[in-house]
Amino acid sequence: MFPAQIFKAYDIRGVYPDELNEGLAFKVGRAFAEFIRRTPSPLQGEGEGGVTVVVGRDMRASSPVLANAVIKGILEQGVNVIDVGLVSTPTFYFSVAHYGYDGGLQVSASHNPAKYNGFKMVRAAAGPISGDTGIMEIRDMIAGGAIPPPLQGGGEKGVLSKKENVIADHIAFALTQADVKKINPLKVVVDSANGMGGPLMEELFKHLPCELVPLYFELDGNFPNHEADPLKDVNNRALQEKVVETGADLGVALDGDADRVFFVDEKGKTIEPAIVRGILAQIFLREYPGATICYDVRPGKITEDMIVEAGGKPMVTKVGHSLIKEKMAETGAVFAGESSGHFFLKMPHGTFEAPEIMLLKILQELSESGKTISEYCAPLYKYFHSGEINFAVEDKQAVFVALREKYGANLKYDFDGLSFEWPDWWFNVRASNTENKMRLNLEARSESLMTDKTKEVSSFLSPL
Repeated sequence: MFPAQIFKAYDIRGVYPDELNEGLAFKVGRAFAEFIRRTPSPLQGEGEGGVTVVVGRDMRASSPVLANAVIKGILEQGVNVIDVGLVSTPTFYFSVAHYGYDGGLQVSASHNPAKYNGFKMVRAAAGPISGDTGIMEIRDMIAGGAIPPPLQGGGEKGVLSKKENVIADHIAFALTQADVKKINPLKVVVDSANGMGGPLMEELFKHLPCELVPLYFELDGNFPNHEADPLKDVNNRALQEKVVETGADLGVALDGDADRVFFVDEKGKTIEPAIVRGILAQIFLREYPGATICYDVRPGKITEDMIVEAGGKPMVTKVGHSLIKEKMAETGAVFAGESSGHFFLKMPHGTFEAPEIMLLKILQELSESGKTISEYCAPLYKYFHSGEINFAVEDKQAVFVALREKYGANLKYDFDGLSFEWPDWWFNVRASNTENKMRLNLEARSESLMTDKTKEVSSFLSPL
């Protein structure tokens, strides 16, 4: 039975080997190669010997065999492969964009548990391939047996090459995006959750005056210490404790493939992503006055306040890294931040997550301010947030109808669920793409109002 369910809005992701195995990986490689060859790109075929794509992988136990199967499939279709080996997802994106290849595929399931694996795919300049822009086409090519036959006889197979030093090249570029001489010798604890952030951070800190305190840097796809998802604050406990215990100035948490980053202050408190996003927005607006800054629809009003205060143009987008990157391209935005810890930067070679640059910017800002990170952030805690609350809901449409009936006069956005706004409180309710769940994010100007309104809106999502 063909596992159509693993082809998702932003990537391919499933349980290994039940849903995703070497046989399917080989077919994905072939279909992906065919898709890239059919997709016009200004760079297409400029590399020696025609169309060339990058393949990278994370540290999961199943990643080497899946990467080998994907590579075999791509080569069979006559497309060249540059194997960059074990890299974070941002380093993979950099490899595609900076070196000017035609696309790429990263074997990773990000923060998912050990039994999962998956594929993130991009076109030239690391442009995202999402459900709407290629993943479903690749799925249908495989399911319908519509991949053209592998090159036989007259055609030539693709050529496989390995590329070393991509992490060093990635960090060398990142260091051009900040003034390292202005960074003080701060102490920084980094928790890479046994994921791909470890090698990236080790390379970065070689070039900084800071002291790195590494936490869980051993690569281990079984995630023996905690789940590799810093959005759940329970996963940041060890980091928070280590920051306080070592007297560090800052804590940094990365997810499994290191494309999301969270920050912890010197008191051991996780800084709200909306505040981090606002700080970074103001930093980039100093460099690009009046620029557009994108952020997702989930409440985090402080971001909007800080963009407006710095003279920028706030632009609300749908949730999802592919959709945010597409909106950035459409609007010319220089920076974007998502509530889940994805931070995107427009760079000369492409637009994608750059946690290493975000960390450099925060370190420089902190050094120049002369404040601790908690002092810097204190005035920014103006609003009270419910956190993202999940509800099991069978009839999602009925909930949306009821919310419109009750709150329709205050509807602000009707994409990615519904967003409503009043002077003192606001919320978004959206449906999960993959489960019978709905998610509520609510914010208010006082804690008591936030608590009351969360209870009120929750009554529409909870069975009586």
